[in-house]
Amino acid sequence: MSVARSVSLFVLAALFEIGGAWLVWQGIREHKGWIWIGAGVLALGLYGVVATWQHDDDFGRVLAAYGGVFVAGSIAWGMVADGYRPDRYDVTGALICLAGMAVIMYAPRGH
Repeated sequence: MSVARSVSLFVLAALFEIGGAWLVWQGIREHKGWIWIGAGVLALGLYGVVATWQHDDDFGRVLAAYGGVFVAGSIAWGMVADGYRPDRYDVTGALICLAGMAVIMYAPRGH
């Protein structure tokens, strides 16, 4: 699997997970109702499916690497959906997380 395909799967997983969590948040915290909550639960389930499409067979590695994408994606989602304005420390932290994701997932291994 190419790095581009793998990164695309991470981005798709992030859209489902972060979007699902956001929908549940909206349903409960913003009182938008059970349809929003149900849609969020469905999206969260799809996140779990997409994560299985990564080429690596090690669940721990895939989920650990995905964590970096989740951090950066959460900041980006907040900017788009809620008008969140990250400061330089938010951006720096997200970049560090993405660098960690790249090391965990794409470092050459002797197997």
